[in-house]
Amino acid sequence: MNSTQDKQRTLLIVEDDLALQKQMRWAFDASETVVASDRESAIAQLRKHEPAVVTMDLGLPPAPDDVSEGFKLLREILTLAPDTKVIVLTGQHDRENAIKAVGLGAYDFFAKPFEPELLNLTIERAFRMHDLQRENARLAALEGSPLSGLLTRDPGMLKVCRTIEKLASASATVALLGESGTGKEILARGLHMRSARARERFVAINCAAIPDALLESELFGYEKGAFTGAVKQTLGKIETANGGTLFLDEIGDLPLALQAKLLRFLQERSIERIGGREEIPVDVRIVCATHRNLKAQIQAGVFREDLYYRLAEIVIEIPPLRERDGDATYLAHAFAQRFAKENGRRTPIFTDDALSAIEAHRWPGNVRELENCIKRAVIMADGECIAAEDLGLAAGDEDLSIFNLRQVREDAERAAVLKVIARTNGNIARAAEILGVSRPSLYDLLSRFGLKKENAS
Repeated sequence: MNSTQDKQRTLLIVEDDLALQKQMRWAFDASETVVASDRESAIAQLRKHEPAVVTMDLGLPPAPDDVSEGFKLLREILTLAPDTKVIVLTGQHDRENAIKAVGLGAYDFFAKPFEPELLNLTIERAFRMHDLQRENARLAALEGSPLSGLLTRDPGMLKVCRTIEKLASASATVALLGESGTGKEILARGLHMRSARARERFVAINCAAIPDALLESELFGYEKGAFTGAVKQTLGKIETANGGTLFLDEIGDLPLALQAKLLRFLQERSIERIGGREEIPVDVRIVCATHRNLKAQIQAGVFREDLYYRLAEIVIEIPPLRERDGDATYLAHAFAQRFAKENGRRTPIFTDDALSAIEAHRWPGNVRELENCIKRAVIMADGECIAAEDLGLAAGDEDLSIFNLRQVREDAERAAVLKVIARTNGNIARAAEILGVSRPSLYDLLSRFGLKKENAS
């Protein structure tokens, strides 16, 4: 078994009863087991061994009869290593705390005293789940975004995509908040396509693009003769989306009068067409989006607070392109390839100054601005290269030598060692635990970085 597999099979046992700790190590020897008896040593072992699975008692020193220390450890583990599967061990009649632990993110729970064979089955299942998630993450990184139509390698944006996938099966109303051009409609379509409503219609309406006088009839429809020009019965967007998903883009621009009518629909789940008297039930999932600060609009009196809480059952904030590490150049290459193919040209090559310019630009229009910029450059470029001048951007002067991985790694290690040594007041044993290295390794690092070894313990 190679070292990577060893790391995936590491089991951390957090138990203050030394006899039970020994029994568990013997019972679960199919895995590489490491042990800890309190919260601090558990965190040190977590940092050092990066276990895939943790079993932990909620009752830990200094107050084994109190679960607060156990819950504190659970939260720290899930913050430091969110992919780690934590199996919580509780008292025989402590189901309430077990359920609370699962609600916080624990993988499963077991009541003491436990049957080793049954707990071992849960541990093996947790290892398999951990391996599966790692493989899925690897494939997602290779293929880009898990949502079709959205390209990203940024961890923050990939997290947004995973959230969308988790929410797809739910019926909750989702609010997508982000600047214009960040891909809100693509995410909304991804939510729809992964839901049970995927076979039904996805209907989108931009609340800012339709004049106020027409927006009500667009949303709710109208009966024949309801007003001048209403020559036939016409269904609105809400009714058209029945059984599917309605995407309300730029909901922050919805007029106050229509906000009240939309709120009533969300409460009653039925509509009346303009000029009609009949209540028409509609089964539709609402997804909305806006680039505006809705809470600020509530304070300003231009957006209803009760409507906000109806629409924002789940809020997802989408990062702008300038905050997505590496995405600008990644997207630029993808757009260049696509537009070159559409125009019957060979895919152009970006010069170094073009790539530096793309990375340095703030992209206030986000992905939409980048897409238009690359499309224009592909069409207008004379040769097979695209320079900063073709993009209409100022040439970047970034020195690529700063990305030498050895130097980056050494700078990061030096900064981490300096910070931890300062935090522990030079306590080498404690610093080594926090950094997840042995004391000799830490001494080697101190020597390499020319740091003094004062106050070593």
